[in-house]
Amino acid sequence: MDPLAHTLFGATLAESGLKRKTALATGALIIGANLPDIDAVALLWGNDYALLIRRGWTHGVLAMIILPFLLTGILLLYDQFRRRNRLRSTGKSNWPGPPVRSGPLLLISFLGVWSHPLLDWLNTYGVRLLAPFSDTWYYGDILFIIDPWVWLLLGAAVVLARSESKLGIAGWIVLGAATTALITGGAVVPTVVKILWCVGVGVIIVIRWLGWFRGRMERVAAACLAAFGLYLVLMFAGSRMAAWHADEHFAQRGITIQDIMVDPIPARIFMRGGIAASEGQYYRFLVKWTDGNSFELTGVATRVQDPNPIVRAALNSPEVEGLRNWIRFPHYEVNELDDGWRVVIRDLRFVDRYQEDPSGIGMAVVYLDEHLEPR
Repeated sequence: MDPLAHTLFGATLAESGLKRKTALATGALIIGANLPDIDAVALLWGNDYALLIRRGWTHGVLAMIILPFLLTGILLLYDQFRRRNRLRSTGKSNWPGPPVRSGPLLLISFLGVWSHPLLDWLNTYGVRLLAPFSDTWYYGDILFIIDPWVWLLLGAAVVLARSESKLGIAGWIVLGAATTALITGGAVVPTVVKILWCVGVGVIIVIRWLGWFRGRMERVAAACLAAFGLYLVLMFAGSRMAAWHADEHFAQRGITIQDIMVDPIPARIFMRGGIAASEGQYYRFLVKWTDGNSFELTGVATRVQDPNPIVRAALNSPEVEGLRNWIRFPHYEVNELDDGWRVVIRDLRFVDRYQEDPSGIGMAVVYLDEHLEPR
């Protein structure tokens, strides 16, 4: 999921009552919910290196044990640092508010850190949950990477609980305006979704303005988390129903499906796209999961290809090591040149077979000389 969703999830957990368990609990949940994304530094070395590193070691089972202890240790050191500073400036070592309790802080750090790969698993990008012991990718195919309803459900309690100061109100206004502009300005977002988003934001503003639920924010946060959980159940059921409808329709056509990916469509709860792979073809489809009769194939079938020697040489190129490890539905295009070969490698999850621009995710172009060596 996107960083905003991770942050809001950690903050909502804090507002549900966990922040009263120990000092620095809110920091542990928010930082922990984002901590595995320290591997984002790999982007500085390019997209392919990021594919090789991202959602691997820092998202895997070993990191899920180490990172909470590391986070707790850093927070305890920070607590000592601020207490020493307070002692020097005021003569008092006690920090206002509840004390830091190392045991609860560690448990809360575990909760924050563990939430991250579980949320990342929900989308089609995938996460290597068993890293570093296995490079196997796992996919939930449940949520799109950016989901406005997740923002709205998790953001409601946080906005209501943390909008007391003028600075806090200003910050939420900026964030609300930015997310609203992103959603209402999106060409792929249906008009009804844009209206519902604006209504949802308006409801939050009215509740905050009238002061409803003041003093009962823990219940509001718990209700938001429960609503988020129900939303995940709904989206999980939708993806599984969409896959079932697709499998049924392919079976009626005499096509045996070996692998299928259901692709959530941004902001559209009841619609799913997807890719189905038979022994020889890839098929793209669209279906409303509440209505199996709405199933339709989109575009033309794409041949599943076994890599020939030219493609294998391109895949062995160091410049596509990350893509080679991450690719899920591969498609290859080989063009002969006067002095070698041009090989286009695509992952049909994120690009179609006609895309030519390799600047985004899911596609690379490799040039080989006449001896099949990368140029």
